[in-house]
Amino acid sequence: MVTTHLSIRFRLSFSGSRGALEPIPAVIGREAGYTLDRSRCVTFSTDGTLFGWCNGQNVSIVNPSDGAVVSTFDLPKTALLEFSPLNNILVTWQLYTSKRRRGTNLQLWELRSGRLIKALYQKKVESWCPSWSEDEKICVRIVNNELHFYEDNDFDSIANKLHMQKVSDFALSPGGQPSKVAVYVPGSKGAPSFVRLYQYPAFGGPTAALANKSFFKADRVMMQWNKKASAVLVTASTEVDKTGASYYGEQTLHYLGVNGETALVQLSKNGPIYDVAWSPSSTEFCVVYGFMPAKATVFNLKCDPVYDFGTGPRNAAYYSPQGHILILAGFGNLRGQMEVWDVKNYKQVSKSQAPDATHFSWCPDGEHIVTATCSPRLRVSNGYKIWHYTGSVLQKWDVAAGSELWEVRWQSLPDGSFPKRPIKYQAAPSQLGSTQAPPTQAYRPPALRHLPATPSSKLHEDEPPQDLRPGASGEKSLSKSALKNQRKREAKKAAKQVRLESVTQSEASIGDPEVEKKIKNLKKVKAGLFL
Repeated sequence: MVTTHLSIRFRLSFSGSRGALEPIPAVIGREAGYTLDRSRCVTFSTDGTLFGWCNGQNVSIVNPSDGAVVSTFDLPKTALLEFSPLNNILVTWQLYTSKRRRGTNLQLWELRSGRLIKALYQKKVESWCPSWSEDEKICVRIVNNELHFYEDNDFDSIANKLHMQKVSDFALSPGGQPSKVAVYVPGSKGAPSFVRLYQYPAFGGPTAALANKSFFKADRVMMQWNKKASAVLVTASTEVDKTGASYYGEQTLHYLGVNGETALVQLSKNGPIYDVAWSPSSTEFCVVYGFMPAKATVFNLKCDPVYDFGTGPRNAAYYSPQGHILILAGFGNLRGQMEVWDVKNYKQVSKSQAPDATHFSWCPDGEHIVTATCSPRLRVSNGYKIWHYTGSVLQKWDVAAGSELWEVRWQSLPDGSFPKRPIKYQAAPSQLGSTQAPPTQAYRPPALRHLPATPSSKLHEDEPPQDLRPGASGEKSLSKSALKNQRKREAKKAAKQVRLESVTQSEASIGDPEVEKKIKNLKKVKAGLFL
């Protein structure tokens, strides 16, 4: 039976000033496990077989199931660490300072032998970790205006380079070979920004790019590959909205396919784009957008809307690892409402509320989720809850007074570890019950609360969900030419009906003396006006 653990990083007590990198205790599986006395940073390997953390003295790699130490590295100032996809290399990063010996603060270590493979410079924390393909055949990192590619974990020689003026970001495709890379170049001097897709190692020539999409109004972008590496979604954002309509700046969403197709995703409501999430099936994606109450819409690969979830208090979308459930949630400055939807039938499963939640993540089994209130975002009411997607709270843990919860993380597991199970609509049994979202009511002054409620005008009208799939309303799906011919026939029929009605009215007026008398009088009046 496959099981997964939960990593919890918390502070038992505190006083005075606190630093973000101060060592904090960590727990691996409160039910199963063991406690790590101090931790600055923690991480699981991709397959979940290794767990690493730094305690301010060294970096330790252990087996999550029993805590057995695999290897130890003398790196007391490590701030971030990560494993390569096949667990061959451990990457550690320290804060960059000019006084550091040789200035190198990014180290690549061979896990089996503990040997230092390569020491590099990495000043910025953004994109600090090199990106590997799933089979570790290719590794890439950005250096100034170039992308450096390494093959088979040989970091002594650069196998290939992609040089473009002012490259500021990239995204390597998931999966194995052939690997693809999305490159972003910001605009300057009136020229637009653009994103291009390349397939490694074909970088030269004017036709080397698989797809190219240019756009204005972009200070930064977020590039997201789908799981099959067939398309990229690019969210372009500006820091300031010059029209003054939004505090969050302006956002646009663009689609690029490796087959060369590009499109601007048309959104039906003005406002910021809060979240974009690919379905694990790679055939559709969900966008949460618009001024509050925000809309959420699922689009297909043609960027056509498939299902509109209406409006609601939401700013995030989370697909289950198996892709059969979608959760629309509203965290941050919202009340933590979570709507659980059956993706196949587009039917709501449950609606719960997790107030003050600062963290949300799916368990790899696709059945459970964890929500947590963590420091330093919120330093009070810290704790976590484990839910079943039907809305039942299965486990709850609150830190003691004066303590802080800093991080909660599921143990990673390979894809396919848990099968897709039938969706249940009845709440799972739990001793803690469920926290269904209470119905919202309009505010009433205390002096009027003893009087019967009367209908009042709303600030906005909530839009109901709408199925936009062809034939969803019971009509037959038609091709474009058939639909065009049908519209022509309907217009011709309507015009014929109008002509019949006019003829009938004129025939009805003939022979009626009163009508003829009125017509003659009108003609006389008109003739007198023109004399």
